[in-house]
Amino acid sequence: MRLNLNADLGESWGAYAMGNDRAMLEIVASANIACGLHGGEPRVMQETLRLARGQSVSVGAHPGYADLYGFGRRPQSLSEDDLAALVAYQIGALAAIAGSEGWPITHVKPHGALNNQAFADLGMARIIARTIQRFDPALILLAPVFSQLARAGQEAGLRVALEVFADRTYEADGQLTPRGVPGAVLHDPAAARDHVLAMVDRAGVTVRDGNILETPFHSICVHGDGDAAVSIARAVRQALEAAGHSILPIPALVA
Repeated sequence: MRLNLNADLGESWGAYAMGNDRAMLEIVASANIACGLHGGEPRVMQETLRLARGQSVSVGAHPGYADLYGFGRRPQSLSEDDLAALVAYQIGALAAIAGSEGWPITHVKPHGALNNQAFADLGMARIIARTIQRFDPALILLAPVFSQLARAGQEAGLRVALEVFADRTYEADGQLTPRGVPGAVLHDPAAARDHVLAMVDRAGVTVRDGNILETPFHSICVHGDGDAAVSIARAVRQALEAAGHSILPIPALVA
């Protein structure tokens, strides 16, 4: 298979260091860069873009709720106009810095609670997709498998890359297991590797009861903020390449 491996990066801010972006960018093929509201700041965005450019890693905007202290993982309820402005503001911020660095953004992936809510809420998903399309219809939407966000992106005429997670488990409806549930996050590189290989080999998402929900997918995400992120990303990439799969940037998969 031709697959993408991506990570959420550029999430450090102030005195708070999140993950090892330099090491992750030597492994992944695409990076979703925080845009300053759930994490990140202008200088961090700039440095992450420079590192990505140096590794020929494609980059995308990773907009989230304006919630630094909750890391964008707490659900919110916004008006349609507020949500559209929130997303456009963050894409625009990263696009401006990316343009000045000569390494333009190619995709958008919502972060945290914003992504989770748009998974199930078609109205919310349509606002996000429409905002991306109005900003730049050439941008790719990176959206979870089975999600209303993926559906909304297709309705808006966007190219959509479908995503699964290497380090998260799934429920029977295709949604991620809530983080508060024991075992929802995989911290062991071998467990994450086996989880990914099972999804690739069985052409679908393995849910917690052992069943498979069949679905195509393009991209596999490793969260960049975990202590084992680098080890997980390396184990997954090595296993996929050893099995004969190619790891490519997102634009190469949905051209």
